[in-house]
Amino acid sequence: MTVKLIECIPNFSEARRPEVIDAIKNEIQSVEGIRILDVHSDLDHNRTVVTFIGDPEAVEVAAYKAIARAADLINLEEHRGEHPRIGASDVVPFVPISGVTMSDCVEIARRLGKKVGDTLDIPVYLYEDATSRPECKNLEDIRRGQYENLKLVIGTDPLRAPDFGPKQMGRAGATVIGARQPLIAYNIYLTTGDVTIAEKVARRVRNSSGGLHFVKAMGVLVEGRAQVSMNLTNFKKTPMAQVTEMVRREAERYGTGIHHSELVGLVPNAALIDAARWYMQMDQFEPPQLLETRLFEESGKPGEANTREGEDLLDAIASASPTPGGGSASAHTAAVASALVAMVGRLTIGKPKYLEVEPEMWPMIEKAEDLRQYLQEAVKLDAEAYESIVSARRLPRDTDEKKLERAQAILNATIHAAVVPLDVAGKALQVLEMAARMVEIGNLNAITDASAAANLAYAAIKGAALNVQVNLLGMENENEPASLLERITVIRRSADDLISIVKEYLKQRSQLTM
Repeated sequence: MTVKLIECIPNFSEARRPEVIDAIKNEIQSVEGIRILDVHSDLDHNRTVVTFIGDPEAVEVAAYKAIARAADLINLEEHRGEHPRIGASDVVPFVPISGVTMSDCVEIARRLGKKVGDTLDIPVYLYEDATSRPECKNLEDIRRGQYENLKLVIGTDPLRAPDFGPKQMGRAGATVIGARQPLIAYNIYLTTGDVTIAEKVARRVRNSSGGLHFVKAMGVLVEGRAQVSMNLTNFKKTPMAQVTEMVRREAERYGTGIHHSELVGLVPNAALIDAARWYMQMDQFEPPQLLETRLFEESGKPGEANTREGEDLLDAIASASPTPGGGSASAHTAAVASALVAMVGRLTIGKPKYLEVEPEMWPMIEKAEDLRQYLQEAVKLDAEAYESIVSARRLPRDTDEKKLERAQAILNATIHAAVVPLDVAGKALQVLEMAARMVEIGNLNAITDASAAANLAYAAIKGAALNVQVNLLGMENENEPASLLERITVIRRSADDLISIVKEYLKQRSQLTM
């Protein structure tokens, strides 16, 4: 079973107050399953980079807690440092490591951005893969003019408006949140204190000035020494050795050289292997020749994967036990339909042909995931509702009082057993509505998947409706049961109308694929 891991590398505008960094670290470490891999503080930059890793849910929680804590402790009005910044939590990128996709990281960035904007009143910008705005793709464009300038124009310049949160900045500034590929923060110190030389070298090296692709660079003064501060966004296409040699060559033009270099945070093994292969001319070297790599491979072989949750459910349904039964199966079917809706949405975003509908896709993906989680939980809730009826029927009835108590308990349990599938049907109808929309505007290559989602949701509604009706059999004339039956009738009619619309959409758009 593949372990799901995401790396988060938040940059905080503080390095000179250790107690502040410790407080932020404590917030991150308070989340179960989170492991901090590295903490790098630079006093001249007055900036700290924390690298932590964990499963997607834990990483999202830890990132929010860190942003909230930094907002309490860091005042941008008082902050001074060499590094450009616009916020207390200046930039928070998510990087897929294992068992997750870039799309997963994008969704985390968007959810976190909305939560930070809504609950902390911090303007949030999405960048790199998480943004659909060309002007916000690059971090340096968002940070143009830094905190001091951004707070003046954020409310009046549409191009500088945040994706989430208020169009005004408080003491915590703004935060940039995104998803990206692994990045190497790489600094080279020169044998001079003349920062103008570092600035000239950076100008020749960085891509935006006609230098190397996938290199962002600037010249700064750190501890009295000129530094070429760089971000390498694709070390496979522009290796570290190539960057180092270009910096060396450019520095020599001004009568200086390389004093030493440093990494900020972590670096992939492959990047250093490439550098070693280049400098040591080991053309035949392969990564498996590393002792640690071989040991990791041998010790890290997975055993037999655990039985998947879906397979466990199918086995339980197929057993002689009355639970889980049709109600649980309907909830599970609706959850599968919701998962398909999310899949079609993810296959639609990022495609040039569907840019116009992308803003509509994101909310549907998020809603589909919420519905999927609810429906998965409803599988258990339906089984528990049936068990409550069985338990009520086992209550003693040896006195008139106990007979009345037992009858009331059975009635309450029976009505509850009808409410659960009614809720499932209502949620499945929402899934069906989204599936219909996906059939209408989603990626044409996934139209059959959207149609499958619609039909599964429709089947789930029919199955859940049967459970409502069976549980309320004989109680049709009572107030509460009658109300429940009326609601399920409305849901079924709406589902019938929607499935007819889906068939029409499918017929119309299928002609486009011929």
